[in-house]
Amino acid sequence: MENAKNSFYIALRNRLAQVNPARSIYLRGVNRPAVLVEENELATAKPQNDVFRMRWTKVDVNNEMPAAVIRTTCEIRYSTMGTTNNGGMDRGQALTAMDSDLLQILQPGSTQKICYSQTGATAQSTNVFWTAPVFEAMSEAQGVLTRTVTVDVFSLQEVGEA
Repeated sequence: MENAKNSFYIALRNRLAQVNPARSIYLRGVNRPAVLVEENELATAKPQNDVFRMRWTKVDVNNEMPAAVIRTTCEIRYSTMGTTNNGGMDRGQALTAMDSDLLQILQPGSTQKICYSQTGATAQSTNVFWTAPVFEAMSEAQGVLTRTVTVDVFSLQEVGEA
């Protein structure tokens, strides 16, 4: 399951770097694409804006197939205040731009499953694939627009995989 989660994250991160290189974040001394997995980062009191924050919320295993099919649910949350140059009056446009970026990086809906637990990445014999995104209604609080999108990610458990 960890290989599938990591493969999904790396695929989205790399795709964002191609789709919109300007959507980046400076975190722990490194400038990188603005996609992060909350469980892999330090806890912060206030979520950063203009960043895709991934959160794994649910796991189901179907053992009725020759290989176990694992479904993990990923919530992708993002928020924006717009730009300071426009006094935040472009926050709707900024949220729409993030919606568009997310739709683009989720296509195609699959990627090679890769094991990142050893030195160097090792391709596995199956793919990770996911459903179309489900967009929740936008919410607003204290001038910040926020959206949550849910995607179910599927993978086969390979021999020797925990």
